[in-house]
Amino acid sequence: MVSGIENGSVSVDSGHARLHELGYKQELKRDLSVVSNFAFSFSIISVLTGVTTLYNTGLTYGGPVSLAYGWLIAGAFTMIVGLSMSEICSSYPTSGGLYYWSAKLAGPGWAPFASWITGWFNIVGQVLLSIVCPGWAVTTSIDYSLAQLISVIILLSTGGNNGGGYEASKYAVIGFHGAILLLHAIINSLPITWLSLFGQVAAAWNLVGVFVLMILIPSVATERASAKFVFTHFNTDNGEGINSKVYIFVLGLLMSQYTLTGYDASAHMTEETKSADKNGPRGIISSIGISVIVGWGYILGITFAVTNISDLLDENNDAGGYAIAEIFYQVFKSRYGTGVGGIICLGVVAVAIFFCGMSSVTSNSRMAYAFSRDGAMPFSSVWHKVNNQEVPINAVWLSALISFCMALTSLGSSVAFQAMVSIATIGLYIAYALPIFFRVTLARKSFIPGPFNLGRYGILVGWIAVLWVATISVLFSLPVSYPITNETLNYTPVAVGCLFILVITSWIFGARHWFRGPITNIDA
Repeated sequence: MVSGIENGSVSVDSGHARLHELGYKQELKRDLSVVSNFAFSFSIISVLTGVTTLYNTGLTYGGPVSLAYGWLIAGAFTMIVGLSMSEICSSYPTSGGLYYWSAKLAGPGWAPFASWITGWFNIVGQVLLSIVCPGWAVTTSIDYSLAQLISVIILLSTGGNNGGGYEASKYAVIGFHGAILLLHAIINSLPITWLSLFGQVAAAWNLVGVFVLMILIPSVATERASAKFVFTHFNTDNGEGINSKVYIFVLGLLMSQYTLTGYDASAHMTEETKSADKNGPRGIISSIGISVIVGWGYILGITFAVTNISDLLDENNDAGGYAIAEIFYQVFKSRYGTGVGGIICLGVVAVAIFFCGMSSVTSNSRMAYAFSRDGAMPFSSVWHKVNNQEVPINAVWLSALISFCMALTSLGSSVAFQAMVSIATIGLYIAYALPIFFRVTLARKSFIPGPFNLGRYGILVGWIAVLWVATISVLFSLPVSYPITNETLNYTPVAVGCLFILVITSWIFGARHWFRGPITNIDA
């Protein structure tokens, strides 16, 4: 890519040059600025999405203390993980991202296996996360959450749970989810210039929306919580048979850690980003940092409007137990006699979640494109094709289709659906940790850093990141309710274990015979 003329010679974009050094053609249009790159990750993290969706979890397990301090703890460690990823991204700015990094850092002997396991954890985790809240698991998480929120908005708009409001069936929610995915696939089929514009609008909407809601909701509330309540009240009345405060606080971290995922999007968009060896890392770090700051403000602002936790979690309230929806609705109803203002605020959140899902489809379609480019997916030749607008069109529609199919499990079993949510969070972080682990072990002395690097602190930061991922993988596998029954069992270790067995089995009985890791598509 020609970026200009200096002293009579042609200047080549540093990201393009590095991609060529790594052995890949420039097939996607390199037109994203650092702001656009940041926008995709920031939109996927989307504090309006994660916090709104899982606020119930924070209130149930610890309440204000878990919400306020758990967010800061998770945010600090997430930044450490992001810093380590940014250092590696600067050296290897390709759409493959994590799985490509693992291949390079594990060394020739381990490269195929390392890239295989990292790639599949990354792509499955991405897809699942977008179905239920923020790959394919990510996409499923996000868009399904939007479908649920739309059903709550309809419920409140028609009178609420206590006023004869319309409660959408699970089939209607799936219908909403399918329509949302269709829109996301259509938008992601547009040229990258248009997609970049949507991404920047998404980031602006998320940023402005957070500030508006964190100020508006406590300002409108006729009754507000005290600072003592917001910063010191610890809710032990969870109704789940758990009494240990430490245990409760740990479970309350789920909301924060679940929200702070998806920032690998900046890495997957590097082949479309100008000066990607510098701007890719900037996108990762800035998206995490800004999300942590504005997310904490959003949490505090909403919590100042909390006066009775049990009422918010009551499934018989107007919002059917959806805590933040109930807060918004009652805040406006108590002051103006109508909850219309609260419904509008929920609409602001819904748009943010829509943009979050849109960016998630963008990210995992690029991951699918890169993974199939190296022959790691069934029918790889189909999924890595790009159209005349230089968009991996087949990978886009594949991502949307699989996300919809995964959401169908919610029709039959809530346990199966929650298991996919677990795979989303833990699976993604395992994918984040693997290349970092290889960086601090096998590639400790051979790793050649790019323009962004941590210097002598790279090894220390990397080990902290790996240990944090190991810690949360254990914590999120703990039971969340006692006594343990078929309905209350935490299926996270089972779900993640099954995924691990599936990936390893496919490697042993098939992929090890033909998969060689990332394959260059230009001559040296």
